[in-house]
Amino acid sequence: MRSAIYTEFGEPADVLKLGDSPVPQPGPGEVRIKTLLGSIHHHDLWTIRGQYGYKPELPAIGGSEAVGVIDALGEGVDGLSVGQRVAVASAHGTWAEYFTAPARMTIPMPDQIKDETAAQLIAMPLSALMLLEFLQVEAGQWVVQNTANGAVGKTLAMLAAARGVHTINLVRRDAGVDELAELGITNAVSTAQADWQDQVRALVGDNSISAAVDSIGGKASGDLMTLLGEGGTLVSFGSMTGEPMSIGSGDVIFKQATVKGFWGSKVSQEMSSENKQRLVGELLKRTLSGELKLSVDSVYELAEAAEAARATLEPGRKGKVLLKP
Repeated sequence: MRSAIYTEFGEPADVLKLGDSPVPQPGPGEVRIKTLLGSIHHHDLWTIRGQYGYKPELPAIGGSEAVGVIDALGEGVDGLSVGQRVAVASAHGTWAEYFTAPARMTIPMPDQIKDETAAQLIAMPLSALMLLEFLQVEAGQWVVQNTANGAVGKTLAMLAAARGVHTINLVRRDAGVDELAELGITNAVSTAQADWQDQVRALVGDNSISAAVDSIGGKASGDLMTLLGEGGTLVSFGSMTGEPMSIGSGDVIFKQATVKGFWGSKVSQEMSSENKQRLVGELLKRTLSGELKLSVDSVYELAEAAEAARATLEPGRKGKVLLKP
């Protein structure tokens, strides 16, 4: 089968190649899926660089999320059938014509949800929903997040709004404010503006910010801590700069603030199947109701995987970059 392969760790645009791989066979409790569309996530790119929490054996096929059609069942699989359209996240090797996944991680997709949405419905939205619950915020409270025009940021803002939680959505370019507005996301502030922190405080008014989500690191971490209210929580979700978090000790001490790390994969592993089903059910419900909108920037062929990876890193994308076998 055709697949997007890398034989060494490095920059995805440099090391990804189109190659031939054996069609995988499903083991006990697994299904084999014929891929329709696969998503490109930033954690996929970090994996290819060899700098993520999971490091595959080489040569490896890229990708971790896709929508496809079940074409073979492993021993002991119940409740799923050949020909069923499903979405899978936290899998391996989804940038190929076929891949295998545990049946318990395979989610049937309603006909009303298009392939372009189903291909990105689980990984980032589920992380956003788990993150929202991790923050322990309730309706009426405020959350501030940076990189709000990223996949998780946009999803977090939509899901929070659906739950009655207010978000302040920071972007690094003025154009990002309009991009979020097109999706119906409000309270967007560009940190390119000299008075952006004053704009945030004006939006919050007399309220206090209960939680902050940092996906940048460095000075941006300290900026969020400055905005956080007393007893608030700062959560490190990512480090776009690769720099250590720079946080003033006075803010931490006098606000009695808490700093936590969040890794969706670990939280997902420790979550009960019942709780995960509840969250996935909410994602399906919000998608079908139109409260959750997942846009697509572009679709590339497998042979163009390196170019697609490069496109994923371009600023100003309108949505997810997808791969089509």
